[in-house]
Amino acid sequence: MKILLIISSFNSLSQSVYCKLQELEHKVFIKFAISKELMIEAVQEINPDIVFCPFLKQFIPNEIFENYPTFVLHPGIIGDRGHNSLDNAINDQVKQWGVVILKANEILDGGDIYAQSNFIMREESSKASIYRNEVTQSTLKALEQFLQNYQNEDFIPTKQILNPIHKNLSQENRKINWQKDNTKQILKKINMSDSTPGVKDEILGVECYLFSAFIEDTLRGETKEILAKRDGAICIGTIDGAIWISQIQELGSFKLPATYVLKDKIKGIEEKRIPLVIEDERKSFYELRVQRKDEIAYLYFNFHNGAMTSTQCIKLKYAIEYLKEECKVLVLMGADDFFSNGIHLNILEDSKKQGEDGWSNINAMNEAVKAVLLCDEIITVASFNKNSGAGGVFLGLACDYAISSENTIFNPHYKTLGLSGSEYHTFILPKRVGQTKSKELLENCLPINANYAKKINMIDEVYSFEDYQEKLEIFCENLLKNEDTFEEFIDRKKDFLEQELPLMEECKEKELQIMYDEFWEKSSSFHTLRYDFVHKIKPKNTPKRLKDINA
Repeated sequence: MKILLIISSFNSLSQSVYCKLQELEHKVFIKFAISKELMIEAVQEINPDIVFCPFLKQFIPNEIFENYPTFVLHPGIIGDRGHNSLDNAINDQVKQWGVVILKANEILDGGDIYAQSNFIMREESSKASIYRNEVTQSTLKALEQFLQNYQNEDFIPTKQILNPIHKNLSQENRKINWQKDNTKQILKKINMSDSTPGVKDEILGVECYLFSAFIEDTLRGETKEILAKRDGAICIGTIDGAIWISQIQELGSFKLPATYVLKDKIKGIEEKRIPLVIEDERKSFYELRVQRKDEIAYLYFNFHNGAMTSTQCIKLKYAIEYLKEECKVLVLMGADDFFSNGIHLNILEDSKKQGEDGWSNINAMNEAVKAVLLCDEIITVASFNKNSGAGGVFLGLACDYAISSENTIFNPHYKTLGLSGSEYHTFILPKRVGQTKSKELLENCLPINANYAKKINMIDEVYSFEDYQEKLEIFCENLLKNEDTFEEFIDRKKDFLEQELPLMEECKEKELQIMYDEFWEKSSSFHTLRYDFVHKIKPKNTPKRLKDINA
């Protein structure tokens, strides 16, 4: 079918829907909901079989849903209506939630339901995390169900239950009462407001929004006292414990690590250090953790939104170099929401030395990738269980094997931010997919899903979401089943590295030569595009790369 996606932004869920429809061989068009007039014009121009809105903040004009079959994804269960659906679900501490695909009509979230998929609500998780994981997985299930139902002449849709529209949660509903709210209540308020709008508060005289919270199980102090700092986060005392705040957004600015915002105000606060890589899951804030299973090490790196500062890149490099002496198979696991998205754009936007700090960041990222490439006595595996973009894709592809969950989305490109990229990508990507496909991926700047990535040999295996961890562990264990096979692999790898190391370094140096001006020149489009990205500037038109799909 010819399917038009009308969206407010091409977010991770919209990308997942696009990739799934492409995989199912539908002809997909994408238009941004810039205005009522442009939406109507887009529908009339394309004349789709179906209009589908997986992420839409605006109302759909009557002229569209009255003349074309139009459907909306709502991140709520049957009977749930209105905005702030997930916020309310977390606030109400429901045990189960879901998504529905309903027919658009003049009643907000009031149309007939053509598909639904429910999930168990993960406790003590943020709205953003649930949206990127459970909501997205359920959406893809509901999407396939919807397409089957829509084409089934005997299908009878379910009537929506027209409950009252749920409460639109204001800052008053989200506000923390530090003298009354316990740690879990504070966590819930921040979780239901993350990644937008955040919880408005005042920390050390700075009016700001709070994001990304983690309970602390040992540190204690006065209520709202800053007890410690670590890796950009601050620990704040509560009436019954303490909580870490990783990200803060000062009013009128954008989100940054908490210590970057508070700067001089926390100079005397203790940096509460922990080992480079911790070995156990604990109630605290930490970035690197390893899980060991015999001679296999699973390395988790929890960097907010998958963005990596220069310091985080070097920490990851050191962790890789440490663990390669401790195991035979090293698995890069990423974190709960992303594998990696490369360099940290918010930090660069905040910097007073943007060229210098950008240059430092890309070189540090290269150091982390090089650490993976030079693991010459062990086997490395990338576990793409979550989405990745830009340099984060190539960090994973630097491994000997790349394994993915079936619904993972890859964005193996840089140009949307005015960069040509480094991370040894001109060496790594052609080795897997060839020069022609490499150029296509880098130039088209479109997301691809795991099944397509495997089809073009970008990754090695794809496992279902439900039993992914089990299948990953079996894959890794099989790498060590036969000692002779393992040693033969290592011998081949050493020979390969000896032969290819000069080419690797040549590729990296050429990448950096091109990138130098992109960071340092004031006229570089990177600065404008980065500003728009960080400040969430709404585009005035559908981006050309999306307009050109099926044009």
